[in-house]
Amino acid sequence: MNIFLQKIFSPKIFFFIFIVLISFQKNFAQSASQGLAPKQLSASEILLEIKKLHTLGTALYLAAHPDDENTAMIAYLANERHLRTGYLSLTRGDGGQNLIGAEQRELMGLIRTQELLQARRIDGGEQFFTRANDFGFSKNAKESFEIWGKNNVLSDVVRIIRQFRPDVIICRFPPDRRAGHGHHEASTLLALEAFEMAGDKTKFPEQLSEVSVWQPTRLFWNAYSPNFQNAPPDTTNTISVEIGKYNPLLGKSNLILAAESRSMHKSQGFGTAKNHGLRTDFLTLLKGKPAKKDIFDDIDLTWNKIKNAGNIDVLLEKIEKNYDFNKPYLIVSQLFEVRKHIMQILPQNTDYKNLLEKKIIQIDNLIKQSLGLWIDANANIPNTSVQDTVKYEIEASHQSPYKINIQYFDMNTNSYKNITSNSSLEMGKLYKSPNFIFLQKNRFSTSQPYWLNEKIEKGLFQVSNTQKIGLPENPPFLQIPTQITITFEDNKTENLTESLTFLAPITYKYTKAEDEEIYRPLEITPEVMVNFSEKTFLFASEQEETIEVAVRAGKKDVKGTLKLDVPQGWRVEPLTQNFEIGQKDQEKDFTFKIFPPKNASNNNKAKMKAFIKLENDKDFQPAKGITRIDYRHIPLQTIFPNAETLLNRLDLKTTKKNIAYIAGAGDEIPRYLTQIGYEVTLLDKNTLAKESLDKYASIVIGVRAYNTEEHLVNEQEKLKKYVENGGTLVVQYQTAQRLLVKNFGIYPFTLSRERVTVEEAPIKMLLPEHEILNTPNKITQDDFADWVQERGLYFADTWAKEYTAILASNDPNEPELQGGLLVANYGKGKFVYTGYAFFRQIPAGVSGAIRLFVNLLD
Repeated sequence: MNIFLQKIFSPKIFFFIFIVLISFQKNFAQSASQGLAPKQLSASEILLEIKKLHTLGTALYLAAHPDDENTAMIAYLANERHLRTGYLSLTRGDGGQNLIGAEQRELMGLIRTQELLQARRIDGGEQFFTRANDFGFSKNAKESFEIWGKNNVLSDVVRIIRQFRPDVIICRFPPDRRAGHGHHEASTLLALEAFEMAGDKTKFPEQLSEVSVWQPTRLFWNAYSPNFQNAPPDTTNTISVEIGKYNPLLGKSNLILAAESRSMHKSQGFGTAKNHGLRTDFLTLLKGKPAKKDIFDDIDLTWNKIKNAGNIDVLLEKIEKNYDFNKPYLIVSQLFEVRKHIMQILPQNTDYKNLLEKKIIQIDNLIKQSLGLWIDANANIPNTSVQDTVKYEIEASHQSPYKINIQYFDMNTNSYKNITSNSSLEMGKLYKSPNFIFLQKNRFSTSQPYWLNEKIEKGLFQVSNTQKIGLPENPPFLQIPTQITITFEDNKTENLTESLTFLAPITYKYTKAEDEEIYRPLEITPEVMVNFSEKTFLFASEQEETIEVAVRAGKKDVKGTLKLDVPQGWRVEPLTQNFEIGQKDQEKDFTFKIFPPKNASNNNKAKMKAFIKLENDKDFQPAKGITRIDYRHIPLQTIFPNAETLLNRLDLKTTKKNIAYIAGAGDEIPRYLTQIGYEVTLLDKNTLAKESLDKYASIVIGVRAYNTEEHLVNEQEKLKKYVENGGTLVVQYQTAQRLLVKNFGIYPFTLSRERVTVEEAPIKMLLPEHEILNTPNKITQDDFADWVQERGLYFADTWAKEYTAILASNDPNEPELQGGLLVANYGKGKFVYTGYAFFRQIPAGVSGAIRLFVNLLD
């Protein structure tokens, strides 16, 4: 339940809505979604949801990242076995690469969170997360636990098990190094411990004021053979499961659902072909009671396990038997009867409280769908701010012969208001009612994702409100209670009237000429936002630079003062600037001169912060920025980061100035090369094919360009000739999987999956006198300090004798890797392959990485 509703409702109204909408916040991903249109089910989908009411069982799938989950298994459990099914991902995938844009870290995690939610909307599962931050690739669970803080993440897993109360837990990975990633291994090790702890009241007892203990029956590993070939594993206690059957009510098989679901992971390049056959999966018991034929052996999945359930199952069978595809509304009165019975027995079934609450939510949705009931609340603007007014409109219609009246809660009068002056809504007619809400400052905060509200640590997101732990996203910030009253006219008996209350999230919807109707979340922004034009400013000399700062109004008629706070040794002119902005969403740009320190070093990196003082404020306050993420396959996302940028006065020499860049996936390096004095030309499919390359001193190929840019297949000879004529070609890391150009090197070499994940790992200079380590910048060990997330990835493992290895590095207790930086002369020119993670280091302003990259270009 939205906290605002708790504050504004009278106790009587609030209690009523709370009872009707029990556990809304815990189940919001299934009952309301940020920025998505209300879902309307077909007649066959309604029947599938009726069938699901018969089954009272719960399964939890558990792994480490978005895209780790077996979507086919989730689809099977949710749609064939009719179980409440969830996926617990330890992380949000913040450390992954991005194939669709330049977002990294927390922005990457935000994209992948939404991709998971889109996947669950397809395969029928629910989504959960722990607070663990994906800090990048990890080679063993020990390292993962040290960085996360094992007990913190274990506590979250236990909490989610206690809340979700699964009968069976299924892990994607084995609990050892076969898992292939430290996070993968850690996910199952945590599951093994949490399986025992969740039912023990002495473990994490502080949780028991919010959740109660729960003991799952079994824990399985969703066993697989190498390369996920689904061959029978060489293990005992394994049960085979046919998960690919066709579902006539959905018109597709579980495997088709799985492909559609997995294809939502677009940022990871996981478009998946549809499998129209069958597939057998294997589940190996890791803990719990042995099972012979089925993973739910001896687990009662029926209403028999519910105290005083009475004839609920008989009523449900009757509903299913009499269901009319052409008149789904005929089951509504019977659904109300089942609902009342469940409400009556709820207090007697504390162990199954969450499961019964979920059944009530399912029934409420079935009533809504069977009536063809459409309730929508839409704002007239996409974003608003505190101390401002939101105008919105409630829309409602239904497709049943019943007498239906709809009221919605008017927060201005603290009472319900009819959506129409008529006594009831005519079937098929759309009704609209306009209203508004004033957002008082003490009742609302910005719509920042809850896990990004507090200081972000390397291993763990900080979440002070423990009731939010596990939630995939914020519940909608503004929700309008709508009460429907239905009168069933019966000639034999007196008319029967029933009531039900729903929450209608206020969203914003619009259309594009080239697209369908689009919904997006209603944003609550700061009153004023400040954005720097770059997240990092690099200074290659003591020359001052003029930078731009944009001030954006979250509401109309804002006045105030902007101040920039620079680190010691730096200077800014002017110190402050006044602003006055008349229109909401209007931006005004301000220029400041930044004077860097005269003396350059590798330690001149520091943050510049923006502060705002509004007209009626006494003091300056830290400003917030605004960042939007807009991709077609997910709802638009907005965050409000601290308004700050990185300043770095580099000890840097550059020589060659005119270079070209062929961008790959999520590539931001060109903009930073421009800052340090390079003239950078971006070469795309057309310009690369037409232009002469000889005018460029160097050409850089971005990360994974050979995985994503098909036109490079036809340009290899041209690039090779460019090197032969005296050019320098620098190729950043590529992956062997889905490589479009198999032999892109000037001489042969092979790519591996080897990487150095510890960003502080020692670097050995194999040839200290080599020109790459000396010209134009002398590279020392100091240049390998302060790197972020990792040293490098996808190093070469074999190479032709013409290549020279320049550097070596390795993670603790692992063999030395020399394939991270290879150089070969060819004709008059030079070819470089590097797996070192410059795509992370340069945007982060890492001095030594920038100096080394400049040397590669020389």
